[in-house]
Amino acid sequence: MESQELSFTLAYFAFSLCFVFTPNEFRSAGLTVQNLFQSWLGSEDVGFIQYHVRRTSATLLVHSALPLGYYMGMCIAAPEKNLLYVHQVSGLWRAFLLLSLCLQLSSWMLIFYWSLNNWLNHPISQALQAHVRPAFPGWGSIATSINTEFRRIDKFASGPPAARVLITDSWVLKVSTYHIYMALQSECYVTVTESRQHQFSPDLASPTEILTLRVESTNPNVKPFTISVNSSEYAEFRDKLRAPIRNSANVVIHQTISDLFLETFRAQIDLNPPYRLPRGQEVESCIGCMQTPANTKLVRLCTAADTDEDSECEQCFCRPMWCLSCLGRWFASRQDQQRPETWLSSRVPCPTCRAKFCVLDICTVG
Repeated sequence: MESQELSFTLAYFAFSLCFVFTPNEFRSAGLTVQNLFQSWLGSEDVGFIQYHVRRTSATLLVHSALPLGYYMGMCIAAPEKNLLYVHQVSGLWRAFLLLSLCLQLSSWMLIFYWSLNNWLNHPISQALQAHVRPAFPGWGSIATSINTEFRRIDKFASGPPAARVLITDSWVLKVSTYHIYMALQSECYVTVTESRQHQFSPDLASPTEILTLRVESTNPNVKPFTISVNSSEYAEFRDKLRAPIRNSANVVIHQTISDLFLETFRAQIDLNPPYRLPRGQEVESCIGCMQTPANTKLVRLCTAADTDEDSECEQCFCRPMWCLSCLGRWFASRQDQQRPETWLSSRVPCPTCRAKFCVLDICTVG
């Protein structure tokens, strides 16, 4: 493959990947299906369901056209291949063109099928029909109910435009690239199944934790689906959701930066050498919580680790008086809350004698 052809292939692949998964830079530049087809899609606030029926259809057409776009772009990027003259190209390129055309034609046929009977066959319309009952005699009345509740300002909304979680007064909704998953709050229950953390480090201005929740409905026609919520928004999510929430075993939810910091704080302290109690000295209860043994001791160790010989840390002569959790919370409370990336490298005074220490000076009692 020649350099010009390879360069175009890599550039087009990167563009297609970004166009499908839409990073913030593409969204800011307006390179999204929602922005390119804004005049045809209409307003999401006026007709939420109708807007997403059109959006998912346009998204399918545009994404299916990407292989054909590559072929057409290659006609310009590599004119020596004479790709415009189909009868002269190699069998491999001819097969690629045929598959691209078939994919695009199939997408148009599928969109036409969806649009029959006022979009009755669209997957979103089918999902609405699963909730038809005396209270909602037709899928149109369900769509009207969702449209009305979406316009209310007290709904919970989280995530980018094409991948959002919405909680209205009656519905749990998940907007995806090609579909909208939905469940009535009165018929569903939610289970927290996973907690994924982005580790606290200087590279992250604010650590985040993403919770994965599984939404299941008592309606047999509604398939279970999963949603993702930032732990910092979990309290608002829980307040809006009237369905019961269950936690799977071993899933811990951290809702504050301090909670996330404690995990990394403990991991760092585990790397420090332990402190051996003198013979005959007993471990007392932590004076912070009075519930767990005082299992930490401040020992000035950072001088050996620092490149500077003049360390701000001081020797603490206090006996073990604090547990690791309480000392970690004290450490976090003394930090600049607007600059969490500096917490691990900071120094704070001992809560008892005010001698300055850093995370390298904290030893667990062995």
